[in-house]
Amino acid sequence: MTEQTGQAADGTSGQESWRDSVSEATATDLENLLGTGVSAAQEQLQRNGGFLPFALTVQNDGEVRLVAVSPADATEGSDGDFDADAMIADLQALLRQNRDDFRAAAVVCDILLMEEDSDAIHVAAEHRDGSLFAAVLPYSPNATTQTWQFGELGADASEPTIWVD
Repeated sequence: MTEQTGQAADGTSGQESWRDSVSEATATDLENLLGTGVSAAQEQLQRNGGFLPFALTVQNDGEVRLVAVSPADATEGSDGDFDADAMIADLQALLRQNRDDFRAAAVVCDILLMEEDSDAIHVAAEHRDGSLFAAVLPYSPNATTQTWQFGELGADASEPTIWVD
């Protein structure tokens, strides 16, 4: 899990201004990646109690594909821990190498919101036209129902990682 400082921004007003600043096609691609990323992460949380970082792409033909990398072998005595930051770096490198094959991509990972002391699903979506959108969805376990409780989806800051030279 990676750590992130700062608080999740209000998703509604930021999302409206963000959407107005990009083309309809770009907004559709990025929102598709955001929705698919959040849903896939929630499903993995419900099924497995956690999830490894993964990526999604919108291929040039519009198809959405999942991209995953294997975690590096855990070091002896580490209780099977994996290096999420290394996995994210590997995903970003793989996406940069193959960026001509798709028009948008998102990296989905589990983060810790330091100021809120909460885990969150983080989706950072990027379009080849330079548009970026990232969001966080805080979550916590509900011991009574043995399920996960999800907070409000909020906008977050993001930097380009795929279409950079």
